[in-house]
Amino acid sequence: MAILRAGQKALNLTDKMRRGPRNPEHGIRRERVCHAPLRFSIAALTALLFIAGVCWSSAQSNASSEYQVKAAFLFHFAQFVDWPPEAFKDAGAPLTYCTVGEDPFHGALDASMSGKTIDGRPVRVLHFKLAQDIQSCQILFLGAPEKKSLAATLVNLGASPVLTVGESQNFIEQGGMIGFLWEDNKVHFEINLEAAERAKLKISARLLTLAKTVIGGPKGT
Repeated sequence: MAILRAGQKALNLTDKMRRGPRNPEHGIRRERVCHAPLRFSIAALTALLFIAGVCWSSAQSNASSEYQVKAAFLFHFAQFVDWPPEAFKDAGAPLTYCTVGEDPFHGALDASMSGKTIDGRPVRVLHFKLAQDIQSCQILFLGAPEKKSLAATLVNLGASPVLTVGESQNFIEQGGMIGFLWEDNKVHFEINLEAAERAKLKISARLLTLAKTVIGGPKGT
């Protein structure tokens, strides 16, 4: 429960900072167009990294807590990635998270994303049985059970602008873009920048600095 509350606080903090202050004359909120929301997002993600490192040992014995933490990470990852225009049907299209096979989050991802927006786009979550249906996704999470079909899934995606996130061993070495790993009693993530660039995705240097390993470029560049 401590992990869930911490993750939710991080999500709520980002939402509050993105909405910005109210205009005292008109009583409406102004959207910030500067980089302040990104700074708050990086702070929230850094805090989440610390909390996950402290609490991950208990999450290992509680799959529900583990995936609540991963859901919070997935929300923040999207705030540090730019998709090309062709990744969306139109300007009002949602940013779509997808899973393949049995949902490893068991509803936690849907609950975490409910009512959220990223860069003005509503967020939705879809669960597919087959990898052939994932072309409409912007973020695809591939759980450990999908390891056997990982290579085929990535080939099927080709250079489609889909951010692939996984948890199986050597995920980024196989062509995935962001991989979770457990090391030194802490949760970390690795980034395959080359794979992201082939898909025309731009990952912020600020996220790269938090990654344990970056393939395709020095950290922070």
